[in-house]
Amino acid sequence: MKSIIYGALLFALVACNSADSGTTAGTQTEGTSTASDTGTAAANTETNSTAPAAQPVQKEQSMSEYQDQVAVVKTSAGEIEIRFFPDVAPNHVKNFIDLAKQGFYNGTKFHRVIPGFMIQGGDPNTKSGDPMTWGMGGSPNKVRAEFNSVPHNRGIVSMARSQDPNSASSQFFICVADAGFLDNNYTAFGQVLKGMDVADKIVSAKTGPQDRPLEPTTIESITFRAATDAEKGAAPQKGSAPAQ
Repeated sequence: MKSIIYGALLFALVACNSADSGTTAGTQTEGTSTASDTGTAAANTETNSTAPAAQPVQKEQSMSEYQDQVAVVKTSAGEIEIRFFPDVAPNHVKNFIDLAKQGFYNGTKFHRVIPGFMIQGGDPNTKSGDPMTWGMGGSPNKVRAEFNSVPHNRGIVSMARSQDPNSASSQFFICVADAGFLDNNYTAFGQVLKGMDVADKIVSAKTGPQDRPLEPTTIESITFRAATDAEKGAAPQKGSAPAQ
């Protein structure tokens, strides 16, 4: 039964953007209290045969400017501070920071929340689009998978994707509980330093179909500051303490 539940939660992280030519299947869980607590994962499908093929983001320049940065994510529920792991996921770190500095995430909402699991955001469709399209949007670029040894513990920031491992774009999620079944299947690229209380507030919102919050939290802005010495260091490995 656990494998069924975990399979459903994996689909909850699926994100199809408008440049994808394929579709993504969904699944449902039933018959256990765990499944009812986490909700069921709905299918996200979007096809746009006229859109130009998106090109995977490649590492083309020095990562020095992406080292030791902390993102201050100001949301309508409070601030969340995130450090990054360019040592294990350089292209994902670069992609997120570049998008954030362009203002891409400003006005987007956390469109999917699952208590005991994660909060997901980063879809530009959530700025003003039909809620039925939330979860299907992305940026023009895709990022190749950088699966690594970082455990998906509470507080880890990772990228949503479609069934294609190389389809990550702009949507990301923050684990609010340990989710080891995601390890080596999704690219972890950051960790919350401060603000897990805000993430807990976001995930506790009342939801409707497809785990959508009825009153979603908005990302108002993302700014950056230099990491302190205590905030620097290599990406965490298995056995490291989760965020508080």
